[in-house]
Amino acid sequence: MKKKSMRFGKGFRVMSGNKYSEAAEMVIAPGDSEGDPDNRHRGADQWLFVVAGTGTAIINDKRHPLRQNVLILIERGDRHQICNTGPDLLRTLNIYVPPAYTKDGSTLPKGRR
Repeated sequence: MKKKSMRFGKGFRVMSGNKYSEAAEMVIAPGDSEGDPDNRHRGADQWLFVVAGTGTAIINDKRHPLRQNVLILIERGDRHQICNTGPDLLRTLNIYVPPAYTKDGSTLPKGRR
């Protein structure tokens, strides 16, 4: 069993994981975004849960509104960008299956440790 407290500091932080999955928190300032139109996880699915704030997820060129308590699945290989379109911080909890990042936040090439 692993347990971590979320702090939702600025930016992206891998919180915890094992060889099968990992959790990360992401905080995006108003007007900012994470990723770009070509961003993708080639070997991992990403579940993104909006804890607070509003924004837009652009997945494979289609826009999806984000607001508190919304859960979306970004499947492996989907091109995606997450944008904060609101006046407050956009805070998300992200689950990757299998892991997509190293502990320091570097991208894994195939979504595996």
